[in-house]
Amino acid sequence: MYLHTTYGIIAAALLLAAPARADDASINKDMALKELAPTGKIRVAIAVGPAPSGIYVLKDEATGKYRGVTIDLSTAMAKKLNVPVEYVPYAGSGEIQKAAATGVWDLAFMPVDDERKKVLDFGSPYHLLQSTYLVAPGATAIQKVEDANKAGVRIAGVTDTATFRASNRASPNATHISLKSPDDAIEMVLAGKADAIALGRASLGGVAAKIPGSRILDGGFLNSTTAVAVPKGKPAALAYVTAFIEEAKASGLARKAFDDIGLKNEQVAPAGMKP
Repeated sequence: MYLHTTYGIIAAALLLAAPARADDASINKDMALKELAPTGKIRVAIAVGPAPSGIYVLKDEATGKYRGVTIDLSTAMAKKLNVPVEYVPYAGSGEIQKAAATGVWDLAFMPVDDERKKVLDFGSPYHLLQSTYLVAPGATAIQKVEDANKAGVRIAGVTDTATFRASNRASPNATHISLKSPDDAIEMVLAGKADAIALGRASLGGVAAKIPGSRILDGGFLNSTTAVAVPKGKPAALAYVTAFIEEAKASGLARKAFDDIGLKNEQVAPAGMKP
């Protein structure tokens, strides 16, 4: 009797703690729709890169179509809301962050950090992010993350991203080269002008294939999350996207999105996790 009562209390507590679903009565869907699709469609900011990750998507040059985790998630959200989706491409999350207050996009997905929280409201994380260094073939002195924090080490990264900010904090003695995109960082290493690239581990798997002899270091200088985000001042939209991502994790949609783009080793964030 005691065990049944205890399990009942635990189950009830878990139920009460469970995140709201996107179709719950507590979610004002009409207001969320107005905030998420003020132009009649959801304009989704996406980062387009040379390798997929929890944020970066790939572009098929022949068809012009995009593929990736954020494409799958935003497509499913737009379908649930019964509105069209339009993608607004950027070279990285720093550019997306800068455009947050301009009204050109309604929904985004990006790594979380304190700087971003000043201009964005983050909903549920859907990905456990680790950022580390890819090391150029000739940079043999860099064997672990801490080795990058030395004078003379040149680290390339994408301007205004959470990863690049974290790299500057972790390796203040190194020279940081601020670039527009991961493609620019690859070119710097291939040209012998950079010793390392600071990027999310998921992206670095694809980047390494473009730089023969390069190495991805164990460990990381940033352990964070990638989460859904909306511009400040849209509480109904925030509530809806948070609930939607929780559904996507529970249903397996988030896991499938990673698997379908070849990121089977990336970890989906646990249910109810805060950004």
